[in-house]
Amino acid sequence: MAIGAGAFWDAIEAVGGPRRKPKEAVQALSEAIDLFHGVWDTSTRGGVRLAGEHYRVTGAKRGPEPAHDIPIWVGALKPRMLRLIGEKADGWLPSLARLQEGDLERGNQVIDDAAAAAGRDPCQIRRLVNIHGSFSPDSHSFLQGAPDQWVEELLPFVLEHGISTFILATDDPHAIQRWGGEVAPALRETVERERQEACTRSGESAGRP
Repeated sequence: MAIGAGAFWDAIEAVGGPRRKPKEAVQALSEAIDLFHGVWDTSTRGGVRLAGEHYRVTGAKRGPEPAHDIPIWVGALKPRMLRLIGEKADGWLPSLARLQEGDLERGNQVIDDAAAAAGRDPCQIRRLVNIHGSFSPDSHSFLQGAPDQWVEELLPFVLEHGISTFILATDDPHAIQRWGGEVAPALRETVERERQEACTRSGESAGRP
């Protein structure tokens, strides 16, 4: 489940939702995550109860039990939301188009620190990125070219920033086919090869007198 807070206030108001201030939006999202977990937790006896600032539930029925684990991925860039990810969420899902230089490093650090403070293992929080691009025979700009260009340009996000999942934001069947059939397999192979080579270099260095 990919969720967030604050990106589309006009649309939220248009369907009857409240326009919240940034701090209120983070608090409401935190309470919502607790509600999701409570409803999905059918192993706990009794109804779901929450006396929050924005959501109040007094004995709601739990279930139905999910057929599989449902991770909660949060799209965020600001410190409050990043800390919430470290405390409660299962993944960080920003959009590449919104990222500025240094955002991934700073975001990862905030999430890691918040997770550790909450007694969680930061490595259990998945790092994902929404991406846009197009395929063409010639290179034009970032993620605007052939599949091998995509692999080369996405590789640092994996090796340097720990991104484990890319979500291609498109409904173009041709782009989806090329991503799934060419880019994704090649990127996995390249990542594996780079990591094996790095381990080999590290082992050789450690073995030197």
